[in-house]
This record gives sequence, C-alpha cells and structure tokens, in this order.
Amino acid sequence: MPETIEPKPLVAIRAVSKHFGTGQTRVDALVDVTMSIRPGEVVGLLGPSGSGKTTLLNVIGCVIEPSSGWVCLDGEFVYDQRWLRSDLRRLRLEKIGFIFQVANLLPFLTGAENVMEVMELAGTASASARSRAIDLLDYLDVGHRKNAMPAQLSGGEAQRVAIARALANQPRIILADEPTATLDSERAGIVMDMLRKVASDRQAAVICVTHDENIYNRFDRIFHLRDGRLVSVSENPTPRREAEPLAVAR
Repeated sequence: MPETIEPKPLVAIRAVSKHFGTGQTRVDALVDVTMSIRPGEVVGLLGPSGSGKTTLLNVIGCVIEPSSGWVCLDGEFVYDQRWLRSDLRRLRLEKIGFIFQVANLLPFLTGAENVMEVMELAGTASASARSRAIDLLDYLDVGHRKNAMPAQLSGGEAQRVAIARALANQPRIILADEPTATLDSERAGIVMDMLRKVASDRQAAVICVTHDENIYNRFDRIFHLRDGRLVSVSENPTPRREAEPLAVAR
C-alpha cells in the first residue's frame, strides 16, 4: 500500500516557555510546551485557572513573546529565541483569526462594517471588502443582519459576526478564547458546529480555550495543561460533526 503522507502542521511549537518577573517574583506561565495542530483540526486547550491556557493562545497568536523555544505558523518560522518577523501586526492580519469570549464588535459599525474593518486594515478596497463581508455573513447564516448595529444583535448573532470577522482575511489559524462562555448550550453547540465547518471547508486549524464541558465532543483532540505544562493529550475518535444544514441561532 502507498505510504500515507501526513499534512504539514499549521501550528507547531517546540519547547516553548514563558515566565513573568524575576527572582522570587518569577512566575512560570508555560514550561517546555511542545505541540502541533494539523489542517482541518479543531482542538481544545483545557486546564484549571492559571494553568497557562490563555498565555499559550497568546503565544501562538504572536501577542506575547515566549521566553524560549520556537513557533512555526502555516509553514513559516515566526519565533526562534527572537521574533523573526518585524511587523507582528501584519503577521496576525495575514495568518490568524481571533474569536473572544465577548464578541467585541465596534458598537458604531453595522455587522457588515465590523467584518469589513479587518479587511480594510489589511489593505483590501472597500467594495471588495463589503462583498466578502456579505458572503461571510451569508455563509454563517447571519446575512440578514448585515445592516444591524451590534446592540440590535442577539448573543448568537453577535458571535456569528465575530466569527465572520475572524475569517475575513482568510486565515488558516483560528484562535478562540472561551467563545461559548456567554451562550446557552444550544447556541454554544451551533457556534462550535460552525467552527468545525470552517476547519473542514477551509482546512484551517481551530484552537479553542474552554471550560465548557458540553462542547468537549466537538474537538478532535484535547490538550490538558496544568501549572504551565502540557500534561496529556486525549484523542476523540468520533468527534461530533455539524448537522447539515446548520441550525440558525436567532
């Protein structure tokens, strides 16, 4: 039989550590963490408060500089004992989409304009940005709310707009920090089903920090952190896939 060739990981980090402070006040937030995430995977970062989950997400997102180790994103080494890219803002715009616990939409822009803003920051012309924003909102079943202001959106609708914004520049790495924390179980499941769909359709890697036990079955793998260390990785042999068509959260 022909040999199966594994796809190159979209996220690869090796021996990454991060400490804050020095001497007696030093805190080791991450200690020698090594992991890789493949295209199409949805993985969870789990652990008690203070275990290093958000710090690890911010290292992968090039928001926090590691103290040691190396980071490779989408085939590009971006950190090896120092940053290898001078413009980290451009790097984040090109490679990474962020989804937060709260949608964090700009309150003075419509749903479509919130999505457009990210593309225009990256240099996309307004007409092209608007066309893509509407396509993304339609893809996420919230196109009918493109002209609504954030205050007029339900929690599920606002999170869909936030996901569209995260996808605006076609990143293949999606970082989600407690994306379902403010949603009820039904809407949380729908959001996770959407992230699974994004990972599958676009061969993206989705990394999700969560405490929500109800969404554990949406992950391909779960990385368990404790005291800044990666202590175990559990495989889900049959992760739940989204139903088709996706239900619409109003």
